[in-house]
Amino acid sequence: MFMDQKTKKLKIGIYNPYFDSFGGGERYVLTLAEHWSKTHDVSVFWNTPSFLSEATARFGLNLSKVKIVPNIFGTTRFVKKLIESASYDLIFFLSDGSVPTSLARYNILHFQVPFRSVFMSPWKAMRYQSVVVNSEFTKEHLDHSFSIPVSVIYPPVDIDEFVGKKKTKTILSVGRFNGLYGAKKQDVLIESFIAASKRKPFSGWKLVLAGGCLETDRAYVEMLKQQAKGYPIEFMVNCSFKTLKMLYETANIYWHAAGFGETRPENMEHFGITTVEAMAAGSIPVVYNAGGQPEIVTHNKNGYLWTTKEELINLTEHIITNEKVTMMIRKEAVKNAERFSKVKFGEAFDELLQFICN
Repeated sequence: MFMDQKTKKLKIGIYNPYFDSFGGGERYVLTLAEHWSKTHDVSVFWNTPSFLSEATARFGLNLSKVKIVPNIFGTTRFVKKLIESASYDLIFFLSDGSVPTSLARYNILHFQVPFRSVFMSPWKAMRYQSVVVNSEFTKEHLDHSFSIPVSVIYPPVDIDEFVGKKKTKTILSVGRFNGLYGAKKQDVLIESFIAASKRKPFSGWKLVLAGGCLETDRAYVEMLKQQAKGYPIEFMVNCSFKTLKMLYETANIYWHAAGFGETRPENMEHFGITTVEAMAAGSIPVVYNAGGQPEIVTHNKNGYLWTTKEELINLTEHIITNEKVTMMIRKEAVKNAERFSKVKFGEAFDELLQFICN
């Protein structure tokens, strides 16, 4: 009989092809690595020795018990990949739309994106015991041609890390600066803030855009800075978790625009972990009404949902000019964030692990 994970350590490997981009998907799998490393032998497949220390600073995680091993899912020869993978009790894969080959005893496939077409041969399907997705939205729009059970486990937020402090006249938006797709729509937010700044209630307010950025996306950031030139708009690129935490805790309002103008499910915000982080810190979310965001925010109860730029501006002005109403919304936002705690995340994955192994 296979070892019981409650009494004996499992050898677990975790692979994410996008580790160096330090986005929400990377935080998701590294939080899982942090959690499982408390009781199991956990390794991540990557080739950069400094990766874990950088991830620790970027995400505020304790990865001291997690090891880095050579990335066998990169350019490694097929036979060697099979031999190495067979030495693991379980491998957790974040998929880029493909399905890796693995001979680990058990395998979990994770989708952050609702890929509409996922090719999986019958033999590969037999190697996977579970598919995990990050939201009901992703589950609904994911290719359903394979027969592997699909579970929704929402991304985790360490809600105890965020304490609402004295709020400033700051609107915050957090998201990766991606020049290829402009996925987080920072340009839309800049355009909206410039229009809003012409209204009297916005006097003294500023917009802060924070997020990770690869070298290949530097030109996109420079383009955004040119768009924002002359207005109270600040950029916090590749800032530490400590700095990001401070921004959340002092920001009055949180903006999110991913999915605006898009029609394809894969181009929407599939969940919105930064929205939850903002809510945990007492920042009122005003987020685009699509993708996984409505699973987080209930309009006019713990935040606001918008569909047009004019709505975004008007709802924000409503927050600024209605202090009593916004106090109630702010309290509900903090309360709602508890649904997505790291504790609940860890419990959900422990239950899944127990089910798979037993």
